[in-house]
Parts: sequence; C-alpha cells; structure tokens
Amino acid sequence: MKLLSGYTKQEKSWMMYDWANSAHSVIVVTILPIFYNTVVGYMADAASGMTTWGYATSAAMAIVALLAPVLGVFGDFKGMRKKLFTAFMLVGVVSCVGLAVTPQLDFMTPGVAEKVGLAVLALYILSTIGFAGANLYYDSFLNDVTSEERMDKVSTMGYGLGYIGGSTIPLLTFLIMNLVLGSEKMLFCLSFAFGLTAVWWLVFSYPLLKNVEQLSYEEREKGAVGKALRGLWGTVKEIVNYKAMFVFLIAYFFYIDGVNTIIHMSTSYGDTLGLDSTSMLLALLLVQVLGLPFCLLYIKLSEKYGARTMVGVGICIYMGVTVFGFFLRDVWQFWVMAIVVATSQGGIQALSRSMFGKMIPDKKRTGEFFGFYDIFGKFSAIMGPALVGWTSALAADVLLKNAGATRATAGEALLAQINAQSAPWGILSVLLIFFIGGGLYFFVLPRYMKKKGEETN
Repeated sequence: MKLLSGYTKQEKSWMMYDWANSAHSVIVVTILPIFYNTVVGYMADAASGMTTWGYATSAAMAIVALLAPVLGVFGDFKGMRKKLFTAFMLVGVVSCVGLAVTPQLDFMTPGVAEKVGLAVLALYILSTIGFAGANLYYDSFLNDVTSEERMDKVSTMGYGLGYIGGSTIPLLTFLIMNLVLGSEKMLFCLSFAFGLTAVWWLVFSYPLLKNVEQLSYEEREKGAVGKALRGLWGTVKEIVNYKAMFVFLIAYFFYIDGVNTIIHMSTSYGDTLGLDSTSMLLALLLVQVLGLPFCLLYIKLSEKYGARTMVGVGICIYMGVTVFGFFLRDVWQFWVMAIVVATSQGGIQALSRSMFGKMIPDKKRTGEFFGFYDIFGKFSAIMGPALVGWTSALAADVLLKNAGATRATAGEALLAQINAQSAPWGILSVLLIFFIGGGLYFFVLPRYMKKKGEETN
C-alpha cells in the first residue's frame, strides 16, 4: 500500500490494530444504541433510552478507569503487555458474538424486552471494557514501535487507517445488506453486523500479535508486583510534580470527555429526536470516509504548526459542534454536524495520545503512565454521558411538570415528545466540559510547556 510506504513493519502492524478495533467503534457504539432504543420501546417502563444508554456507558468507563493504573503496572512487566492486550481483546470479541444473538431474541413479546434490554446493556459494557482495556496496552506499545520524532505521524496515521478500514467497511456492508434485503430483514442485518465486528476485530489484530514486541519493560523479580503497586502513589506524585504533564492530563480529562460523549451519544440523540436511522448511519459512514483524509491533513498541519496547536483547533471545532447540536432538528443538519466532526475526530485523539507519549519521563514505565492517561480519559467518559443523561432527565421532568403530567401518567406520544424536547439540553450541557478543558489547555498549559521547552510539541 503506497500510503504506508516509509513506515516500518512494526509501525504498520501497530497501526493495523486501529483498523481492527474501529469496527467496534462504529458498529457497537453507533448502531447498537438504535437497536437498544427499539427494544426499550417494547418495555413496560418507557424510560428514555438515551438516558439509560448514557448511564450504561458511564458504568463501563468507570470500571475500566478504576482498573487502568493497576493494569498499566502489570503491562510494564516483561512479556506481560501482549498477553494482557490479547485477553482484553478477546473479551471484546466474545461480547460482540453475544450481541449478534440479541436481535434474534423475541424481544417484542411482553416481558421479554426487559431481559433482552438488560442483556444488550451487559454485553455492551463487557465489550467496552474489552475495547478500552486492549487500547490501554495498544497505546503503551506506541513507544515500542516508533521514535518520538515520528510519534505524531504514526499515531495519527493509525487513526486514519481505522477510519478507512474498520470504521467504513463493516458499516458499508451493513447498509448494503439492509438496502438489498429490506427493512423486514433488519434484525438479521444487525446480527450479521455484530458478528462481523467480532470476526473483523479478531482477524486484523493478528499483525500486532505477530510483529510487535514489548521493548520497554521492568524485570519481574520476586516482590516486584507488590513494589510496583505500592509505587503507584509515587507515580501520582511524579505526575503532579511534572506540571506540564499534570495540567495536560486535567485539560485532557475535560476536552476528551466532550469528544467521547459526542461519539457515544450521537445516534441515540438523533434517534430520540426522531431522525431516520438509515440517514444517520449514512452520515456516519461519511464521517469514516472523510476520517483518513482529515487525519492526513492533521499530520501535515501538525508538522508545520505543532501537535499542540492542532489539538487546540480540534477543541474549538467541537465547541461549535456542541452548540450546533442543540439546534439540530432535521437529518440534513445531522449530516452537516457529521462532516464537521469528521474534520477533527481522529486528529484530536491521535495527537493527544502522541503528545502524552512524548511527555513520559521513564519509557520503561510506559504502561503505568498510559494507565493514568487512560484513567483520565475513561473517568471523563463517565462524566459526559452521565451529565447528558442527568440533564436530559431533569429537563424532561420540568417539561412533564409544566404539562401537568408525570412519567407514570403520561401517554406514549407525550413521553416521546418530552424526550425529544429535553434531549437538546443534554447535548448542550457538554459545552461546559469543553469550556473547562479548553480553558486549561489554552491558558494554563502553555505556561508550563514553555518552562520545559516543549512549546512546539
């Protein structure tokens, strides 16, 4: 592939995992919420699917965030990083196999929808844990496969390959199947898509498993595990004392939360507003197609202006997306929002990862430091969806009270109307998170990066 000329075998093998796991990002993260909302419609308690989905996403991220530093420590021992990566990757793959079964269950029968909905949420949480856990070790391998000088380029190209491969081909396959077979075969198409995600994820993880080795590690001696775990508090103090890294992580905590919330809640939000599911998925397909060229653009611009500047551009763009999302009511507006998101979704994540990778002072403890990077990213992903769910629920309660009704007394049509009216307030609440993260990133971080001579990073 001419696009990958100039990259080493290890760099290409590492980047291919983005190709592998991106199938989960688009199929499970964007299509599964629509299916779950359909199941919710057959439940006796017609609560907002968007609210429940936000809480489930937060629960999954909380589990990973709490485990991340400890997982990072174990991954730093010689020979352990790839083993733990494989274990979490398989958890995700098996969960996707389970999700492939759920559309074939008779959830339209009274009393069954609750059980199917619970199974979907449980499998979604497990798949998210597998995805996030494997990503922790995948990120840790970045320092093993490339140099600091090439890190921005390699990290961003990885995201680009994910967009053009795993994010695009499985989704396109699903849409073509749905078009050919018709809406009456939608449940079969969903099962196929979740099953394909599992196979895709497993097969394209092979290059990393075969060609990437852990080069930075700690020797595992007697008592080394206990010593490393006891040393976690020392690492916390080290990060706090390294002001540039600490401020970056706090800023990252907030702004990446906004990014992840938009990713996880977009289709659930659109579905709550009553937008056509097929049109939304086509818009998301466009995001994946545009992802690679915009990642390539981010690479070029970061080489000229620096990764820090380009991450800042991404933050500003997402602020605009959040405000636009509040006024979103029609499918064409969803398309516009999708295109704007495509400009920066991969770039802001990839360059944040490489910025942090270059800040790590001790490369032997890459997994440990990325464990803390992961905890900031995952705990932020708890806050955003939960904030959206809470704000939407609060707005819905106010609207119901104004209508002289409650969730128990309101009819199905009124509940759907109230949920659609309250959802934009949930999305707008994400702007607060971007303001805090952006404020730290633009006005506090430069002060400390200049002290360390890192302004151009």
